[in-house]
Amino acid sequence: MNQKTLIGLAVAALVAIVIAVAVNHANKPRSEGGGEAAAYLAPALRDHVNDVDKVAVTGAEGKTVATLTRGADGWSLAEKGGYAADTGKLKEFLLKLADAKLLEQKTANKDKYATLGVEDVAAKDAKSVEVDLGGLAQPVKVIVGTANARSGTFVRRAGEAESWLASGNITVDRKAENWLRKDLVDVPAARIAAVEVTRPDGKVVRIAKEAEGDPNFKLADVPKGREAGSDYTVNGLASSLGALRLDDVVPAKDAMPGDKLLKARFAAFDGLVVDAVAWEKDGKDYAQFTATADQDRAGKHIDATQAKEKADYDAAVAAHAKNADASKSADEPVKPASVADAAKDRSEKLAALDKEVADLNKRFNDWTFVLPAYKYAAFNKSLDDLLKPLDDKKGDVAKKPKAPPPKAG
Repeated sequence: MNQKTLIGLAVAALVAIVIAVAVNHANKPRSEGGGEAAAYLAPALRDHVNDVDKVAVTGAEGKTVATLTRGADGWSLAEKGGYAADTGKLKEFLLKLADAKLLEQKTANKDKYATLGVEDVAAKDAKSVEVDLGGLAQPVKVIVGTANARSGTFVRRAGEAESWLASGNITVDRKAENWLRKDLVDVPAARIAAVEVTRPDGKVVRIAKEAEGDPNFKLADVPKGREAGSDYTVNGLASSLGALRLDDVVPAKDAMPGDKLLKARFAAFDGLVVDAVAWEKDGKDYAQFTATADQDRAGKHIDATQAKEKADYDAAVAAHAKNADASKSADEPVKPASVADAAKDRSEKLAALDKEVADLNKRFNDWTFVLPAYKYAAFNKSLDDLLKPLDDKKGDVAKKPKAPPPKAG
């Protein structure tokens, strides 16, 4: 092999290497300044998630889906009158967006955008969602398309022709109400002493516990000849405020109570009282709530609690003294706060109750809530709903026709 041939082969090999490097480079995500951050969908968001102060979500026909803004009291949702937003959900979404990497270049042909769901949101039937973030040093506006749990999500930076497959399942909720903070109140049935429901017809249903710690509620005003229903049925009325979440929210001025109202009062052993006014309209279940403190009940509850804690402590001290010789290493009982300083303990408990009432009313005041149907049904009970069904067997026997007498043979 002569020198000329060797040179030719070397040049060919070099060209092949250059082409391979160029192809490999073309298949990598484009750089926007070099370094590792260039591979990310939104480099400006990396390490700056906490700087975001506005998130605007836009859907088909350029219609605003949700506008979330951060203020002195936290995040709120403009489309719902400024009600509190779900900060956990929002942060999770922003972190997914910040972590998303550009995996594979897709089409730059706008006529093919719709197949990936990354078309301009101004389109009437757009399947895409545009996310615009505020508060960052550099603006971030991304069009989010179809997501695939296995491969990732199709995306396109607004204003750019190129579309991409990005890592992660970047789903954007398209309903404003789903960005709301949904948890409303959580008063478990074990804390409730009594419930009173006044129905639209004026009839009243009452249940109560004789003492704190009793497993079951007793139904009042059981008619003669009838029996209370199962413990499960009666106790269910007191569970209405347990882990109560809203479906939607409306400013109270835009959704005032109607004529046929259901009123309920939930009184806790420790003095917390939550009043509800509820009604049905257009297939939805609405309610307004108010919290108050029953100081008399609270005081009696503290007295009972302190007395029990003192009795338990005294018994523990006596047992320790009796067993001192047998177990010299045993630690002395720890004096509870209610025994060490009963007045201070009382003051702190009352202050905690007042704070709970204030916090609840801050969430309740000036709002009408749309409740899940099953929660509304939990306290929409008549007295008959809480009674055992009537035994109709005797009536059935009486109504059953007598068998005709046998024919004479």
